[in-house]
Amino acid sequence: MQKKEPDLRRIIEGCVNKEFSCEQLLYKTFYGYVSGVAFRYLKEREMVREVVNDVFVKIFNKISTFHFDGEEPGLSKVFKGWIGKITANLAIDRFRAQKQILYAEEVPEESILEMSVQPSDRLSYNDIMNLLNHLPPIQQVIFNMHAIEGFSHEEIAKELNMLPNTSRVYLKRAREKLITLYQAG
Repeated sequence: MQKKEPDLRRIIEGCVNKEFSCEQLLYKTFYGYVSGVAFRYLKEREMVREVVNDVFVKIFNKISTFHFDGEEPGLSKVFKGWIGKITANLAIDRFRAQKQILYAEEVPEESILEMSVQPSDRLSYNDIMNLLNHLPPIQQVIFNMHAIEGFSHEEIAKELNMLPNTSRVYLKRAREKLITLYQAG
């Protein structure tokens, strides 16, 4: 007998109606995903746990604002994106509260080179995360925001209270360091 996947639309509706069983199911279903996103920004387990709990409180409080009119397969992807954005924003807020941000010197935009690295099928998820863990915290956060979460430099600048060029500098430095680490490994 095949295990039936819970209907996400029904779970969301139950959460909107404050049904505890649906809230529990949503929590259990997305806990791992939310934790993974939070760990990309924060390395201390206790801080990640706090952010994860804050994320679910926010999800349960704001779930009535989530709307999706498409078919079920698209719902999961859009909902995951919605909770991922909430998680990233709360993790960034926590990171910013730790005052770990150092500001790069002002660099003219024309001196910032965009670098591109082609992903290798030889790198596993764990290999990539290990490389990212070798970056300084601010570079890690900016790389995650830009390359993984899809934030623009203007959005990153606004979130981290810096100039867009400063974000570009940190991203460039992160990419350079990742290339060096990859080639050394």
